[in-house]
Amino acid sequence: MSPELFKKKVLPLQNKLFSYSLRLLGNSEDAKDAVQEVFIKLWKRRETLEEYRSLEAFSMRVTRNLCLDRLKARKPEYVDEKTLQMGRTSGSTPAEILERKETYGRIKEIISALPENQRSVIHLRDIEGYEYKEMGEILNMDLNNIRVLLSRARKAVRKSLTKR
Repeated sequence: MSPELFKKKVLPLQNKLFSYSLRLLGNSEDAKDAVQEVFIKLWKRRETLEEYRSLEAFSMRVTRNLCLDRLKARKPEYVDEKTLQMGRTSGSTPAEILERKETYGRIKEIISALPENQRSVIHLRDIEGYEYKEMGEILNMDLNNIRVLLSRARKAVRKSLTKR
């Protein structure tokens, strides 16, 4: 793949890769570093990139694997309150804003406690908006397995939310 083609096909994926790595890593600086490292890995493999059916799916898989490796290497971190804040919408009362903020924080907490495969599936589908086929390519999983994992993840989130 030529440098021009690399710029045309790979570099536009930066925002998606950043969003995905930010969701997995939970830190903007770490996510930026991860995306840069993914680009380096892809650049080193530029001669074979055209062999992949979906360059985006392959890039997402590389990002996922890199982020998971980084998560395994680091100690657990606690999310500060600022990352849980949601923007105020017009017409919202302070009580509604507080309730949304608490619910959002609880959902993030529940999702982060899910097993890694369920967490990845719910993030790709419900947050990133990927189709099942794309998710299968990114996660290297069967479509039925993805549907089952997504169903279990959503059920666990609902169950945990209704407990409180």
